[in-house]
Amino acid sequence: MAKYSGDPDPEVDLDRMFHALADGTRRAMVARLVHGPASVSELAEPFGMALPTVVRHLQVLEEARIVSSEKVGRVRTVQLMPDAMVPANAWIMAHRRPQESRLDRLGELLDRHDPAEED
Repeated sequence: MAKYSGDPDPEVDLDRMFHALADGTRRAMVARLVHGPASVSELAEPFGMALPTVVRHLQVLEEARIVSSEKVGRVRTVQLMPDAMVPANAWIMAHRRPQESRLDRLGELLDRHDPAEED
């Protein structure tokens, strides 16, 4: 499947990761792989789609470095990459903290506001 050369670009990696996870079928495949490796046929089973279509979905996940695969004989086994979601989680957390801080300040302001003073 996908091969890479050169140093990874964190922004490109995040773009690939979020693109890969934007599709519900691919998210379902990742959710299945959380429980352990699976063959392409096992991953295809719940979707009722042709194997070439499943392979294309898996290629997108592999290009995003979310999964890796290994072929032994005629069976290709796919597994979740260790710490695959760490970059996405780090990006989300970095953008979540400022929002939470703003909401905390708003909550404090509302707590200090006494509606009885308006009368």
